This record gives sequence, C-alpha cells and structure tokens, in this order.
Amino acid sequence: MRFLRRFFAVVVVILFVAVLWGVAIEPRLLLDDEKYDAELPGLPPGWDGQRVVLFADTQTGMWLDNEAMAREAVEDAVEERPALALVAGDFVYKADSATVARAVRVFQPLVAAGIPTLAVLGNHDYGMNYKDQQADEALAARVRQALEAAGIRVLENEHVPVVAGGDTLMVAGVGSVWAGHSDPAAALAGLAPAAPRLVFMHNPQSYPAMPAGAAPLALAGHTHGGQVRVPGLPYWSWLRIVRSGEIAADGWIPPSFGADGNRLYVNRGIGFSTLPVRINCRPELTTITLRRGSAPAPSRTTDG
Repeated sequence: MRFLRRFFAVVVVILFVAVLWGVAIEPRLLLDDEKYDAELPGLPPGWDGQRVVLFADTQTGMWLDNEAMAREAVEDAVEERPALALVAGDFVYKADSATVARAVRVFQPLVAAGIPTLAVLGNHDYGMNYKDQQADEALAARVRQALEAAGIRVLENEHVPVVAGGDTLMVAGVGSVWAGHSDPAAALAGLAPAAPRLVFMHNPQSYPAMPAGAAPLALAGHTHGGQVRVPGLPYWSWLRIVRSGEIAADGWIPPSFGADGNRLYVNRGIGFSTLPVRINCRPELTTITLRRGSAPAPSRTTDG
C-alpha cells in the first residue's frame, strides 16, 4: 500500500510539472526561430538572399490564447527586415468582432514597417472547429475585410507579384480545404511554367494536388505540429499517434507527400487548438532565405 501511495504521488507530481510546462512555460516563453536556406529554380537576382517569414495559427480568442507570443514573433520578424511576410491562416478561434480586431492588430507592425504581408484564411477563420461544420462565410468576410483594411492582402486561389531588388516573385495563395475553397489549379492558373514562385496555404492537404514542378517551394500551417510530442521522439506527436498513414505534421515534409519537383514546409504555428498546451512542440516563426539554384528546397539550413 505504501508503494502505491508513493507511486501515485510521483504520477501526480509528474502530471503537475507537465501541465505547468505545457501551459505556462513552453508556449509562452520559448519561441522557436527556425531558419533555412532554400534554393528556388529561376529565382531572379533581386530575390537572391532575400528573406521570407512565415506565421501560422495564432488562434486569437481561444481560452488562454497565445497572443503575447504572437506579438513577440511579429517583433522578431520586423527585426529581420524580410522582403515578404506570409500568414498561413487561422487568425481567430471564435467568431466575434472584437476578436477579429485583436487578431489583426497582432500583424499590423509588419505593415507599419513597410513589409509586404500576404495571408490566406484557415478553417477557424470560417468558424470551423471540425471538418463537418458549416463554413461561416460571414465570419470569413469580416476577417478578410479587417485584414485588407490593415494593409494585409488576402489571397484565395490567386497569385500576385511581389517585387524585391527590382525583380518580381510570384506568390500564390490557396483557399481553405475545410471550407471547400481549396483550388490549387486556380491559384496557379496563368503562371508561366518557368515563372519563379512561392505557394502557400493553410492546410497542407491542398499540396498533393499541385502539379509536378508547380510548387518548388510551398508553405503551410494548420497542424500545430501535433502540439504534444513524445519526449525523446520529436516526430511522434499526438497528431501522428491518432492518425494512420502519411501525414504532413511539421517541418520539411517527405517528397513522397507531393508530386515530383515540389517541396513543402509546414509551420507548427503559435496558438492552440482544443487545449492551451504545447509539450516538446514550441511555437514557431519560420524564416526562409531564398537562394538561386535548380535544386528543390531545402538546400541547407542556416544557424540561428
């Protein structure tokens, strides 16, 4: 009996420490600044060496949300002076005007610093916690209107030119999978086959539909990296444990997930879904330095 009491006491202490770490320390204090070099075929000289920052899943409005960390990530990005900032959706977690306004204010320092900022919408921006929910198009319209009023262009199955160093890079944004708006073919329609481009989306499930060679560098969010990883086994997250088959959890996704000549990076995001906890899965800001070359991304990593 004494052994059982001690055993349960140890279990309670471990659980308390895990909850404290996962709720109050790791997600609030430990931002993961991931930095990579990536070669992009046909990249014009003006874009060689330019940086692109990627955010995802701030989820403003969830109970115990991570707005302070989102603001810290934006501050870090502004200091990087990137040529482009991308936000891969899920700005909000619940549907009310005050939350939308708060979510947009997080990213306004990017615009104030003169950094071109583009966005796509995620499932939560349509009020969808689950795939089978009805998309709230009115909420999505409010989020889009607030972002564009703040100077953040929202893309839905379209592409736009972005200029740096006197040269143009095409950036294509894909719509929400869960809301039924994902159309990669439309996002790429009219692009010359050799035109250098980035493609970004909220849900990596849009990526397998990209034709071969059409997305040599694609970026996404949505997964949160699983939020909880098995310590010592960083690739075994809650997401992988509860699903079977190949998934795009986070980081550079295996080439087999998409068509030849394409490569996908998935950002772990900043906020939460369901529970405000991250264990062994820090919130992430991704910075990618573009390099001229013909190899699929990534070519190498940089220290930082």
